[in-house]
Amino acid sequence: MTAAVAVPQLTAGTWAIDPTHSTIGFTVRHLMVSKVRGRFQDFSGSITVDESGVTAISADIDVASITTDNAQRDGHLKTADFFEVEKFPTATFRSTSVAPQGDGYVLTGDFTLHGVTKQVELTVEYNGVNAGMGNGPVAGFEATTTINRRDFGISIDMPLEGGGAVVGDKITLNLDIEAGLQA
Repeated sequence: MTAAVAVPQLTAGTWAIDPTHSTIGFTVRHLMVSKVRGRFQDFSGSITVDESGVTAISADIDVASITTDNAQRDGHLKTADFFEVEKFPTATFRSTSVAPQGDGYVLTGDFTLHGVTKQVELTVEYNGVNAGMGNGPVAGFEATTTINRRDFGISIDMPLEGGGAVVGDKITLNLDIEAGLQA
């Protein structure tokens, strides 16, 4: 990261993402008229804070853990038509900067999906810190970004007879993150 950003009440240390109380989800257009929602069930990550503020944010996502609550669709998403999970099992995010923006922050970083790395910007809402339930303080964040699947080499075309496509190009990623300060 180029410069640390102070976030109120976020004390120095490593804050580990709690996957039990966090969600990495997505939405994508289906048949041009509705949206399919899904999520990744297995992921990890951390927020590193030094005395000057947030210095690094990272996340690793097990792409094979995708679920849209439809086994047939989930199986297809894991194939070479989409994520090709046998060849590209992990998606990663590594921050390059955090900057204040309005009441929140803009988190910029390198996102790698399907073997392709692109810079992305996430709009982040910081929900504060809570003392937790006996295991130390926890912090909450919500973040969103929109990516184009074609930018990451996921270029399957499934055109509809009347125009448009079965699956849209734009994917909205929604992250609800709870992170705990490590001892």
